[in-house]
Amino acid sequence: MEFNIVNPKTKSELLRAIRKETTFRFGAGCTDLLMELKKKPVENLVVINLSFVVDSRFTGLKKLAKSFWLGAMTTAHTMVMNEQIKNDFNVLYESAHNLASTQIRQVATMGGNLCTASPSGDIACALMALDASCHLLNDAGVNSVVNIHDFFLGVRKTILKKNEVLYGLTIPTNKKQTKTVYSKFIKIGTRRSMECSVVSLAYHIQVNEEGVIIGAGIAIGASAPTVRSALSASGFLIGKNIHLITEKEKEELACKIVSYAEPITDLRATAWYRKEVLLNISKSIFE
Repeated sequence: MEFNIVNPKTKSELLRAIRKETTFRFGAGCTDLLMELKKKPVENLVVINLSFVVDSRFTGLKKLAKSFWLGAMTTAHTMVMNEQIKNDFNVLYESAHNLASTQIRQVATMGGNLCTASPSGDIACALMALDASCHLLNDAGVNSVVNIHDFFLGVRKTILKKNEVLYGLTIPTNKKQTKTVYSKFIKIGTRRSMECSVVSLAYHIQVNEEGVIIGAGIAIGASAPTVRSALSASGFLIGKNIHLITEKEKEELACKIVSYAEPITDLRATAWYRKEVLLNISKSIFE
């Protein structure tokens, strides 16, 4: 496995490298890239190493007026250690905390988890539930924004063009009327650690002082060609009192979530098993 490495140190050098190179891939933590290239080498490949770029927005976290900014180079470890993420967006905290091992979390980046576009991407699933927006940067320095629901096109495929890089994401802050947040990431695997999800479920539900659900986001992973947002399930919850949800409504919610699943059978689980597990964990949201 041979390739050349380019180490841009500024944003302008990064954009220049994108314009110059013809056959290239981006690398950051490279936790997925190295395994991919080992299986399928690319001749005359150049890896543009993003980890050397010094840019506070590209690498940092910041609270904005109506949202929270995450640079694409933010590591899973950084997300786990951030108090606002833990307090306001627990689903994201849990997805990062459950990602692989302590060592991998030190280098695995949020941008890498999204751009790999794995159907079982943990952080991607949480960000989908949080209705994140993806900020893209092209080689001319022009920014564009796309909702995360439109970012994934298929297995290992995203909306990113060859001359674009994921620059960061924004998560909407919780609504002002929110008193309680039910925010969780549930990951089911065949063993306790270092495992891709067999099925995953992410949800972020905001409730006001009266117990009425005023915001909801639900997403599923490892259950379809891409991470998916269960939009009809989220909409089903809006306006309901969380303390008065009936068993029938819980069942209906679970069925709406499962309707977004198109699982496959592989070495880790059958399609039938994935649907059954997703149905059961979806019923547990209000337990």
